[in-house]
Amino acid sequence: MLRKAPNITRSKSREKAAEHGPVQVPAPGEGKRGEQGYLGYLLRQAHAAVRLTMERTLADLGVTSPQFAVLTMLNAYPGLSGADVARLTFLTPQTVGVIIRNLERDGAIVMTPHPVHGRIQQWTLTKRGTTLLKACRERVIALEKRLASGLDAKAEASIRRWLANVATELQED
Repeated sequence: MLRKAPNITRSKSREKAAEHGPVQVPAPGEGKRGEQGYLGYLLRQAHAAVRLTMERTLADLGVTSPQFAVLTMLNAYPGLSGADVARLTFLTPQTVGVIIRNLERDGAIVMTPHPVHGRIQQWTLTKRGTTLLKACRERVIALEKRLASGLDAKAEASIRRWLANVATELQED
């Protein structure tokens, strides 16, 4: 079997990298990870940072970010089905199924059959779930304050409006 000479198969970008040494990955806030980056990338980068911080903040309570989202939505909208929870939390129905089973096992939520559609299961928080959510919310509110530090009320309202508008406008795509 014939092989190509090494200099033929090597890409030009690899040759440049070899000449200049390893590529330095920019820190958050620098280069394309900063103000020059794509908005979608910056939103994802911010989301990842918030989620990691939230995971660490809630870890000793035994609650994950997705579990917090499920508890929050069930508190706001008692009686949701698992499918409704999945839509509201941007999680797959399979993931929500696992979360619901774990929260039910831990006594944080309880299932009640739908009054009309017997196959639909509705979920609500128990007293234990409400207490757990309250402990989580105290920590998440502190994180939210950290996120909004440096913003006045008008700027924060503007950002919240913009983020909600992004979701509304792109929902139909």
